[in-house]
Amino acid sequence: MSENDKVQLFENQKIRTAWDKEKEEWYFSIVDVVGVLTNQPDTRLPPNIGAS
Repeated sequence: MSENDKVQLFENQKIRTAWDKEKEEWYFSIVDVVGVLTNQPDTRLPPNIGAS
């Protein structure tokens, strides 16, 4: 992980971020943000895995 790529915590859940030095803007992983906001344990798994 480079100096410009960081993991932020939101409600004790990880959100991957990247800093664009030229634009002076943070970029956030949409998958991670949606997972936190929808309270999903792992949004990176395919939809049918883990379903009973």
